Amino acid sequence: QVQLVESGGGLVQAGGSLRLSCAASGLASGQTFDTYRMGWFRQAPGKEREFVAAIRWGSGATNVAISVKGRFTISRDYSKNTLYLQMNSLNPEDTAVYYCAAAVTGLIYSVRGYDCWGQGTQVTVSS
Repeated sequence: QVQLVESGGGLVQAGGSLRLSCAASGLASGQTFDTYRMGWFRQAPGKEREFVAAIRWGSGATNVAISVKGRFTISRDYSKNTLYLQMNSLNPEDTAVYYCAAAVTGLIYSVRGYDCWGQGTQVTVSS
């Protein structure tokens, strides 16, 4: 069973940067995450969980939400089975709990497209 553990959240001033990490584990010996797609979602208080970015583990191809394009970058360290989200030029509207998610099939941009989730990490951006 795939397990995802996020880290790196915190409090930052507007205009600042943070890098989130998500350590993935749980595959059987010899298996890789090559067929997986991993993504970042976020959920602000009183709002629905929304797509931020995704990456195809094997190819490294990425998709990024328009709302964060040019500010956020998704990447992965293939050898460490670790997913990253580099967030620059943060603003208070980016305040949310950020979740790492994984799936083999499904819609890239939809919460329903992922069947494995981390516990989330809080990002708070002060003005």
